[in-house]
Amino acid sequence: MSKFEEFYALIDKGYKFEGDSVLLGTSMLDGGAIEENQVRAPLKTFNRHGLIAGATGTGKTKTLQNLAERLSENGVPVLLMDIKGDLSGLAKPGTDHRKIDERHQKIGTAWKPQSYPTELLTISEQEGVRLRATISEFGPVLLSKILGLNETQGGIVAIVFKFCDDHRLPLLDIKDFRKVLQYISDEGKAQIERDYGYVSASSVGAIMRRLLEIEEQGADRFFGEKSFDIDDLRRVDEEGKGYVNILRLDDIQSKPKLFSTFMLCLLAEVYEQLPEQGDTGRPELVIFIDEAHLIFDQASKPLLDQIETMVKLIRSKGVGLFFCTQNPTDVPDAVLSQLGMKIQHALRAFTAKDRKAIKLTAENYPITDFYKTDELLTQLGIGEAIITVLNEKGIPTPLVHTLLTAPSSRMDVITEEEKKEILNSSGLVEKYNEEIDRESAYEMLSNKIEELDDEADEEKKKERKKKVKRRPEKSTFEVIANHPITRMVVRELVRGLLGVLGVPTSRRRRRR
Repeated sequence: MSKFEEFYALIDKGYKFEGDSVLLGTSMLDGGAIEENQVRAPLKTFNRHGLIAGATGTGKTKTLQNLAERLSENGVPVLLMDIKGDLSGLAKPGTDHRKIDERHQKIGTAWKPQSYPTELLTISEQEGVRLRATISEFGPVLLSKILGLNETQGGIVAIVFKFCDDHRLPLLDIKDFRKVLQYISDEGKAQIERDYGYVSASSVGAIMRRLLEIEEQGADRFFGEKSFDIDDLRRVDEEGKGYVNILRLDDIQSKPKLFSTFMLCLLAEVYEQLPEQGDTGRPELVIFIDEAHLIFDQASKPLLDQIETMVKLIRSKGVGLFFCTQNPTDVPDAVLSQLGMKIQHALRAFTAKDRKAIKLTAENYPITDFYKTDELLTQLGIGEAIITVLNEKGIPTPLVHTLLTAPSSRMDVITEEEKKEILNSSGLVEKYNEEIDRESAYEMLSNKIEELDDEADEEKKKERKKKVKRRPEKSTFEVIANHPITRMVVRELVRGLLGVLGVPTSRRRRRR
C-alpha cells in the first residue's frame, strides 16, 4: 500500500462516525487537497470542549463562524463572544464566489448561501438585548473570587449576604452591596458584631476599593434586573435551526474584569440551572469565546481555579466551551488538557522564542507519520488547519491537515440598518431592556438610617429639655445680684468710695 493509500484509508476510517456529525473540510497531504476524503466531528462530542488557535489573519474567525453554522443547522443553539465585532454576518446569507465553489468541489459538497436566526446581545453600552445578573445570584463565594478577596474579606462578604437574607434586604446591584457594607461598618456595626461577628473597617475599605475597580469597567450596568434567563440562549426557530446568540463585545477589550465577571456568572448560571444530561447525542448549548486570553491574562488565582472547575464540570450539562486565541499557550494547561477538539491554524516563527513555542505546540497533537507537525504549523495557508477531534468513544482521531469549508453566511459585518432590523424583530429586547430599579437593600437601609437619625435627634431634644428642668431655680436676690446693671452700679460705688478716701486706683494696685 502506498503512502497516499495508507493516509486515505487512515482518514476515511478515523473520521467516519455512526451518529450525526459536522463537516469540517477535506484532508490534505503534501500540500494538496484530497477530494472527498472528508474530515468530520461527531455532534455528540461538542460538549467535550475545543480550541481554535492561530496567528492573526489565518482564518480563526471564519472557522468559528463555520462551526456555529453547522451546529445551528443541527438544531444546536450557540453563544458567540464577538470581541472584534466581525461575527454579525451570520444573520445574512453569504455571496457566491468562484473560489468558494472550487474549494467545495474538492471537499465534495455543494456550497449554498444561508442566513441563521440571530440575536444581538450586550453587557455594555452598545445596542442589543441586555444581559444582567443580580448580586444575589452570584453568591458570596463567587463574588469574593471575582473581587479577588482574601479569606478575611470573603468572610465579611458572607456576613453581608447573611445579614441581607435574615432581614429580607434584596441585593440586586452594586449600590445595594455598597450600602450594606457602609451600614455594617457604621450605623449597624454594634448589631452586626453582636449577631454575626467582628467586622474590620480596613477590610471593608479593601472590599470597597475592589468593588470600585469592576464598577469603573462598567459592572454597574451588568449588575441589576431583569436577570437573563439561560433558557433564552437555548432556543430554536420554526425551521429547527438553533439560535446564534452574538454577544457584542468590541468595546470591552480594555475591560477584562467585566468580561471575566460576565463569563463566571454565565458559566455558574448554566451549571446551576441545566439538568444533568445523559447520552443524548447532541449538546444543549455551545459557547465560543473569541480572544480567550482576555479571560486569563488578568485573572486572579481563585478566578482561574473557578474557570478550570467550571470547564471540568459543565460538560455533564451538555454544554461545550470553545476557546479561540492566537496561541494555545494563552490557555492555562489545566484548561487546555480538557479540550477535546483542536483546530490549529498557522503560527508565525519570527524569533527563536516563536520557534520554541511552535515546537511545544506541536507536542500537544497526536504523533503522525505523515507530517512534520512543527514545520507544517508555519506553512498552513489561509482557510487551512491541522485538526484532531474525539471520536464517539472519546478517543483522539488522527492528526490531519484540512482544507476547511467556507461559511455559508456573510463573511463581513452587517450594516447599522440591518442591526436595527434584527433588534426590532427580537422578542428579547422588549423582555430585557426595560430599566427596573425596585426597592432593595439601598432604599431600605437608607430609610432605616434616616429613621435612626430622626430618633437620635428626638433623643437629643429630650435630653436637652431634661437638663433645663434639672437646673435649680435662682432666688430673686440672686437674679438681681447677677444682673449686669447691678454689677456695674456696684463697681461704680466702689470706685467712688475709694476716691473719697483719697486712694487712687493705680496706687491701690501697686500696694497689692
